[in-house]
Amino acid sequence: MEIAEHIETVDTEGRLLADAAEKAGVDAKVPTCPDWQVRDLLRHQGAVHRWAAAHIAERAAQRLPLTEPSDLDGDELLAWFREGHRHLVDTLTNADPELECWSFMAAPSPLAFWARRQAHETAVHRVDAQSALARTEHVRPDVFPAEFGADGIDELLIGFHARSRSRVRSDVPRVLRVRATDTDAVWTVRVTQEPPATVRGAEGDAECEVSGPASQLYLALWNRLPFPAVTGDASLAALWRERSGI
Repeated sequence: MEIAEHIETVDTEGRLLADAAEKAGVDAKVPTCPDWQVRDLLRHQGAVHRWAAAHIAERAAQRLPLTEPSDLDGDELLAWFREGHRHLVDTLTNADPELECWSFMAAPSPLAFWARRQAHETAVHRVDAQSALARTEHVRPDVFPAEFGADGIDELLIGFHARSRSRVRSDVPRVLRVRATDTDAVWTVRVTQEPPATVRGAEGDAECEVSGPASQLYLALWNRLPFPAVTGDASLAALWRERSGI
């Protein structure tokens, strides 16, 4: 996906998140994040939006501190979230494509990194906000286009879980296949005592495969939905669910 597409997604998903949060109310529980109420979700995502925008706007060479507000609530919190979201979209849109700033995963450029990361950060948390609304209005969270779902799986497997902080480890080497059935996208994940090593494509044999439409598989790998389908040794899929929280 292109930078402009990711920025458009940040814009759309952030507005959907705010609308769902407002309808659900800040006191509502977030089923997909059991320890959170909607106010926690807004504080977290609003802080992340401002944090991301600051790295771009300030061309920060090092990681900036991330601070969530504890004193904002209700309508004031919603307004603060919307203001920060708008600022992030404008900052991404107007950024110099050649800018240099701190980022934490490999990408074609810092701007490409931040646009993609905030698109997926905001999209997953939009699902969280809609899950809170679903408790009262029985609405099912919107799904994503297959291309975006596959892009999110790729970022999660090749980006997030390649980092040392991933807790997906196994004393005995194991191989997980991830297959998006509505695209050509397939990944092979090797789980060892080191951070998971993922390659694109069906490389070698796998003892377990998780598969399904890219949108559902994306949310399942983020532990927002059950895996659509599991074949082979289901204990490896269970290990993912137990240890993949970020």
